[in-house]
Amino acid sequence: MIALIGRKIGMTQVFDEAGVMSSTTVIEFDANVVVGFRTKEKDGYEAVILGAEQVKKQRVRKPRLGQFPQGVEPTRHLREVRDFEVACEVGDTLGVEVFDGVKKVDVVGKTKGKGYQGVIKRHGMKGGRKTHGSKFHREGGSTGMSAWPSRVHRGTRMAGRMGGGQGTSQNLEIVRVDADNNLLLVRGAVPGPRKSMVVVCKAKKSRPTRAGE
Repeated sequence: MIALIGRKIGMTQVFDEAGVMSSTTVIEFDANVVVGFRTKEKDGYEAVILGAEQVKKQRVRKPRLGQFPQGVEPTRHLREVRDFEVACEVGDTLGVEVFDGVKKVDVVGKTKGKGYQGVIKRHGMKGGRKTHGSKFHREGGSTGMSAWPSRVHRGTRMAGRMGGGQGTSQNLEIVRVDADNNLLLVRGAVPGPRKSMVVVCKAKKSRPTRAGE
């Protein structure tokens, strides 16, 4: 697997040679540092630990500072990537050029928090009629059972907190790899607001997104 830690900058429009416009998301990559490795002998699995956005040592607490070997500056963000396909050593820096030749990626990020929402916005329910005399407009309806045992089944769709959790956009097509500016342009939207951190990895379940591709 190929993966990097980046920051969502925003969205823009890109026109191809035929003049077709595509809405793309711009992701910026600071230099990702290889902090360490996980091995089967010690940890039971193999993985590479990547770090992004360097911080001053005096701003890092000692327990976290102990994760960085000597000669590697501490970073604000850490991420483990299993089955890493790029040959690297501790202290190496990786950039957006690792995505050369990759057509589609999965982007993982924290979705926008929308607060406490009802069933229509949260689950897309239809609701009741909006005519005169109707007493059921945007309510969720009955959630319990009409007979014993009267209880609510686990997983029943109800009002509650919406967003603010991990979300993944799969099979986003790479439109452009700008190695000079450390930018990656992918077709479509990715989770999270502008300036939020995301993890971009090679698509696990790649499939065609357009006819003829």
